[in-house]
Amino acid sequence: MVYRRTANVVRRLAEREQTILDAAQSIAGEDGMGAVQIAAVAQRADIAAGTVYRYFPSKNDLVAEMIATMADRELAAMRAAADAAPGPLSALAASIATFAARALQERRLAWAMTAEPVDADIDASRLNFRRALVGELEKRIRAAIAGRHLPEQDAGFAAPAIVGAVLEGLVGPLAASGSTTREAVQIVTLLALRALGVVDARARGLVAQCALP
Repeated sequence: MVYRRTANVVRRLAEREQTILDAAQSIAGEDGMGAVQIAAVAQRADIAAGTVYRYFPSKNDLVAEMIATMADRELAAMRAAADAAPGPLSALAASIATFAARALQERRLAWAMTAEPVDADIDASRLNFRRALVGELEKRIRAAIAGRHLPEQDAGFAAPAIVGAVLEGLVGPLAASGSTTREAVQIVTLLALRALGVVDARARGLVAQCALP
C-alpha cells in the first residue's frame, strides 16, 4: 500500500517549512548571515533542531533556500511595480526605486543577502540573487533603449553598475545616514537614471511619480 499525503498534511508541511525560513530570515535581518545556525533557527521557530534538519540537512541548505525564497519575493515586487508603470522608462524607474526602497527598509537583511562576508557555498547562492537583480534591470534598460527613451549603451554593463550603486549607496558600510527612507531612495534612483542618460528634468519627474512601497 502506497501512502499518499493528504492535502492537510502537505499544507502543514509547507507551513512548517515557511516557519523555519521566516525564523532564519528574522535572525539574518537582526544579526547577519553568520547568526543563522540550526539551533538558533529552531529556537526562534519554537521547534526541535531535529525538525529543522528533516527539512534542511545542513545550515547551508537552509540559507540557500532562504536566499532563493527572498530573491523570488524581491524580484516579484520589482516586476509588479515595473509592469504597473505606463511605459518602458517609467517601468525602469519603478523597478530601481522599488529595489532601493525594499533594500533600505530592511537594510541589515539586504546587506546579509548581498555583501556580508560569508563562506563560499553561501556566497554562490547570493551571487545567483545578484545576477537575477541585474537581469531584471538589464531587461528594463534594454526595453527603454529599444523605445528610444535611453541613449544606446551596453545594458549588460549598465545594469550591474546600477545594482552596485544602490547597494553601496543605501545599505553598505559607506552609506550615508540622516536622510529619510523616501529621500534616500529618490536620491539613488535619480542618480541611476541620470547615469543611464535620462535628462535631469525628465529624471526628476520619473522619480516623483514612483509609488514607493
